[in-house]
Amino acid sequence: MKIPKTYKLFIGGKFPRTESGRILEIRDAQGQLIANTARASRKDFRESVVAARKAAGGWADATAYLKGQIFYRIAEVLQGRRAQFVEELSGQGVEDAGADVDAAIDLLVHYAGWSDKFQALFSSVNPVASSHFNFSAPSPTGVVGVIAPSAPGLAGLVSALAPVIVGGNSCVALSTLSAISFAEVLATSDVPAGVVNLLTGDRAELIPEFAKHMDVNALLLCSDDSADQRLAELEAAENLKRVSVQADGVLVPSPYHILDFQEVKTTWHPVGV
Repeated sequence: MKIPKTYKLFIGGKFPRTESGRILEIRDAQGQLIANTARASRKDFRESVVAARKAAGGWADATAYLKGQIFYRIAEVLQGRRAQFVEELSGQGVEDAGADVDAAIDLLVHYAGWSDKFQALFSSVNPVASSHFNFSAPSPTGVVGVIAPSAPGLAGLVSALAPVIVGGNSCVALSTLSAISFAEVLATSDVPAGVVNLLTGDRAELIPEFAKHMDVNALLLCSDDSADQRLAELEAAENLKRVSVQADGVLVPSPYHILDFQEVKTTWHPVGV
């Protein structure tokens, strides 16, 4: 007899149960129960933001080289567990699960390569009408909320997470069952605790919490639902939170997804006489 696995949350580098005690049943195409997963509550989300904020400073200060090496390590560990993910995703109804896992690995390697390059791409030396040097350079936004694509594939989650964290942000992400298995990869890949916090739960319940929390600096919303988009933008207005809306699917890899969650800071320096 196969015992259905019960997946927990991933908060601050640990795997706690939801404080609400609620679960979501995951069933295959034939209606058979394949797993239970936690239905995160608003309190779980708030605790995730605390963990993300605690980790934000150290991760922002980490070198681009270190971030790139950690991304390569995540890709290596995921590749080593490829068979497990293919089996899990196939059970959840993902067509061509092998291609989905391979796409997730490719995305990690892609953004690993950008870790020490996007700063040069988006920085500039600005002409000014005074005797100063004027430089603009990107820096992390801080804590980013991520509403990952709703489909059960792994590539969608990675395409949303990778550009956020490679830019030096910490994050709290809401995703599907594959997120918690991916958290097991993150936990063994040198990712500092709290940099990535993964929740599973009801999107309608948690999207407003992501948008209105005053200590979340920006929001990535992957949704085709205009009601979700409008709700997120209205709730985010109170603390001027940046909201990036993307289609509910795998994001095309691009350095501009990194830039979406960067603040451009400008430095003035007087020219010596």
